[in-house]
Amino acid sequence: MTKLKIGLVLYPSFSPFHVSVPYMIFGSILPEESLFELFLIAPDSSAINAERSMFVQPDGGLELLATMDVVIVPGWHKLDEKPSAQMLYSLREAYNRGAYLVGLCYGTYALAYAGILDGKKACTHWLAEQDFKTRFPQIQLDTNALYSEDQRLITSAGTGASLDCCLYIVRKFFGVKIANKFARLMVVPPHREGGQAQFIEHPIARSTSEAQINTLIDFLRENIAKPHSIDELATVVGMSRRTFTRRFQKATGMTVVEWLVNERLQRSRELLELTALSIEQIAERVGFQTATSFRLHFKQKHAVSPTAWRRTFGANTLIEMPFPLNH
Repeated sequence: MTKLKIGLVLYPSFSPFHVSVPYMIFGSILPEESLFELFLIAPDSSAINAERSMFVQPDGGLELLATMDVVIVPGWHKLDEKPSAQMLYSLREAYNRGAYLVGLCYGTYALAYAGILDGKKACTHWLAEQDFKTRFPQIQLDTNALYSEDQRLITSAGTGASLDCCLYIVRKFFGVKIANKFARLMVVPPHREGGQAQFIEHPIARSTSEAQINTLIDFLRENIAKPHSIDELATVVGMSRRTFTRRFQKATGMTVVEWLVNERLQRSRELLELTALSIEQIAERVGFQTATSFRLHFKQKHAVSPTAWRRTFGANTLIEMPFPLNH
């Protein structure tokens, strides 16, 4: 079997953990099978430093990219710093001759700066979502996927998703059986349910700059389990329906319905993580009219079911709650 040549491109002050994920998968986990030939590549061929003064001696410089089947950039040190002109050129040349290019976590930035992601789909760590969209509006950023592929360009979300992405590469080139073997040796699932939406924090602001809206928000939080109509809430704050909806959206950045759904989902996540309440009980306590409606909204927001969320984030010992959590 022909070995797949993997080029792992190091960068200044690189994260040892980010590098160790592809290094383990493609360099050391199954040495007896020799599926891959891994090369550590540094821009100037000399020893390169990682965080906290660790040094790595590479196998060579960017000239090695000319013979790689897969080129991996496992992160990036400064989001506002472009790779060198030589590195950008080498990445473009590798892609143009048919190599697969991979950006793990912030490594997507290196590919984006090279221009090869223009017009294509990509993903990166959710913390950089707004920055990435601003810098590279021509790239279709997938803010939910753990990893994605578009025309030989493979990108991943955060650090854990880098492992998912590397297993995907194994599966792509050598099939499910081999990928499952790698996953078992790493003691990880070969494929995770859902996307990075389940890991993104979307806290809702506790207050706004408008006193009347703040009073209403406090009222809604105290009465989250009850149904609320726009007309009723407009009456509570003494505004016309039109004025109320306009001022609420200006103050919160969301419509009333969007705010209620987000607040109810936030409350439901806490109940899923910290209590043993059933899905039906949680749906009732946070104000969804049915468990079906709750599941639908939850899946749309987080790409996983409430039950899957509880399996991932739930406490080891769940407790019964006689009343909703206080806020």
